[in-house]
Amino acid sequence: MPDAHILRHDTDKPLSQFVADLAAAARDKGFLIHNEDKMEMSHTFGRHGVEVAEGFDLHMIQICNPGKAAASMQRNPERAPLIPKFIIAFTRDGKTCVRMLRISSGLTAALLDDEDFPASLEQSYDTIEDIIQRAC
Repeated sequence: MPDAHILRHDTDKPLSQFVADLAAAARDKGFLIHNEDKMEMSHTFGRHGVEVAEGFDLHMIQICNPGKAAASMQRNPERAPLIPKFIIAFTRDGKTCVRMLRISSGLTAALLDDEDFPASLEQSYDTIEDIIQRAC
């Protein structure tokens, strides 16, 4: 397995339905969508004066398990850059495409001298992937 790969899931659900289903599946696992009011990138870019093409519907969905993240980052703030944060969703050819970067426990261990973190991070990735699959 490479040091990192992109999780790829597609669904026939409309993007808005996928996001709603993702939020529900996330709640069931103790996660939440942190940026519901800012995840639509066409709106975010527009607020900064940047126009995007008609139909541009990419969402950068920030997912968080506040209890686990707070405990982990308090234990070692160096973990913060490696904690999974974003699920990307967009429409292509009538399907909702869902993507997320996943880094391996080996790369995590190489980047951060923290004995417990690689296994914890793997567990978080597995849970988030389960959330995505449930939402798809």
